[in-house]
Amino acid sequence: MDKELKEKLKKKLEVERKKLTKDLKSFAKKDPHLKRNWVTRFPFFGLNRTHQDEKADQIEEYENLLPIEHSLEKRLKDTEEALEKIKKDKYGQCEACKKEVEAKRLEAAPEARTCLICSRKSNNC
Repeated sequence: MDKELKEKLKKKLEVERKKLTKDLKSFAKKDPHLKRNWVTRFPFFGLNRTHQDEKADQIEEYENLLPIEHSLEKRLKDTEEALEKIKKDKYGQCEACKKEVEAKRLEAAPEARTCLICSRKSNNC
């Protein structure tokens, strides 16, 4: 892979990392005990007498945020791993067959870990 493309993809990954981190911070916090883990904030009702319907709405919103947290967390993990591979000069190599991942695939999804052929095999296409 040429240096120009690698630099372009690195910048794209860095922008994505910032965006994902910002999105996660809007409703979750980093878990101090587990690397790359985030925890969705549970609503705090305090001592005031919050109406039961309001509590139920807040808990429902919390439950709806859990799968979003998981998805963003996974995308952030993949993005950070791709950036680490760039630092170690191992970026763009398919984790399955060890061949070079197609440039077009990396341009579309710079965090891709496998080439298109291996990706299709693992998805049983």
